[in-house]
Amino acid sequence: MSFSFNFDVHAQSVSPEDVGESNVEQDKADIAAKHTTDESTAAENIKEAAEHCPPPDPESLLADAVTETVTVGTLPPLLFLNETVLEKTASEREDEEKILSRTEDQRSDLISGVYEGGLKVWECTYDLLEWLDSDGETFGEKSVLDLGCGAGLLGILALKRGASKIHFQDYNSTVIKQLTLPNVLLNCQETGPGEEEGGSDSDGDGKRKNDSEKGKGDENQGEDLKDGAPPAKKSLTEPPQRSVLLARCRFYSGDWTTFLALVVKAEPPPKYDIIFTSETIYNTAYYPSLHETLQKLLAPDGVVYLATKAHYFGVGGGLHLFEQFVEGQGIFSLHHLWDVEEGLKRHVVGLRFKTGKST
Repeated sequence: MSFSFNFDVHAQSVSPEDVGESNVEQDKADIAAKHTTDESTAAENIKEAAEHCPPPDPESLLADAVTETVTVGTLPPLLFLNETVLEKTASEREDEEKILSRTEDQRSDLISGVYEGGLKVWECTYDLLEWLDSDGETFGEKSVLDLGCGAGLLGILALKRGASKIHFQDYNSTVIKQLTLPNVLLNCQETGPGEEEGGSDSDGDGKRKNDSEKGKGDENQGEDLKDGAPPAKKSLTEPPQRSVLLARCRFYSGDWTTFLALVVKAEPPPKYDIIFTSETIYNTAYYPSLHETLQKLLAPDGVVYLATKAHYFGVGGGLHLFEQFVEGQGIFSLHHLWDVEEGLKRHVVGLRFKTGKST
């Protein structure tokens, strides 16, 4: 299925093929000038925050699940629901927000204020996983927030590497219920008989296979699905072990403003050693609420790992504008950790409090 962006913010009538550096700079200047207007637009996109608990019968979330596996370097394998199958079975799933049907009808991965892209694993998430593998970040006994989590792969990595607390947040409750929660449960499983730990969707170098690279086993799995025969399932770990893992996790939906208001009610309010956020700075209108959330929830010595494209064509945001916004606030220092030059430029950056700026 071919998708496009569908935003109510100021769209740009340019494409990567016909825009030059001067056009991009003018583009950024125009968007910066409209920032105040965009803030009022964001204020209208309020989705009340809520916490979601795993159901009493969590196995029901994995009924007939078709999964993919991503392995990067020495990182543990991460399992997640197949996006295509999730899309094709949308009509069978609980979706109070109607985002599954609307994204299919409008052929759009993003509908501003309605659906913010959480059902898709965006490429910068894989960039951040690769950087974490090369950096050797450890999570033992750390408190982690996966902000704008979508499939939750970054938070799941922290869970599998021993983080003591992992909170997942996404704009849409449907994403949390139909994707994030099932993915966390998938990763609380033991490998089934005869299966290798890396799963069937990884090649010898530990990278995720593209659909075109998958072998006959994957094709047969698809045929089984069409014929109504469920794919082979993996057994969940024993309830005590699974309960221990799930007890470290909490799940939230809602926009960042109401999410922040909800979680700070806890006594004491949470402070996270690590905050992950990937592909979340595409819309300049969301920068104030994102920045405030990071400022209020990051521990004094904590770090934010942000993965992003250099520029989001047709949407307006990007790293340069976000850097300008962060600099203007004077709270965080921002450091480039990894710059991906191939294709559309992508970046992994880290944010830390300037001395004495944490709250």
